[in-house]
Amino acid sequence: MIIGRIIGWLLVLVALVVLVADLIARIDTGHFALTAAGQLWFEISPSTLELVQPAIQRHLLPWLWNPVVVVLTWPAALVLAAPGLALLWLCRARGRRRRRR
Repeated sequence: MIIGRIIGWLLVLVALVVLVADLIARIDTGHFALTAAGQLWFEISPSTLELVQPAIQRHLLPWLWNPVVVVLTWPAALVLAAPGLALLWLCRARGRRRRRR
């Protein structure tokens, strides 16, 4: 459970960093645009992004690539924060209840 919470907090933290970077870019350029998940992935590691498409289409399920492409057009902050918040919720510390006598 603690590993899930750590990963969840890291995803939420990275989502906030991406959102702050988008806001700083807004101040610099005067135009607000959210960074797409695919654009962020390409900036971090373009070679892995190029390898994922053939890997999914050839070795997994060919029809699975279209939903992946749709997700890559979504804002990166949302794509990172959603699973992070889900992990935090799923791996939350649940209090032990005492039985009343």
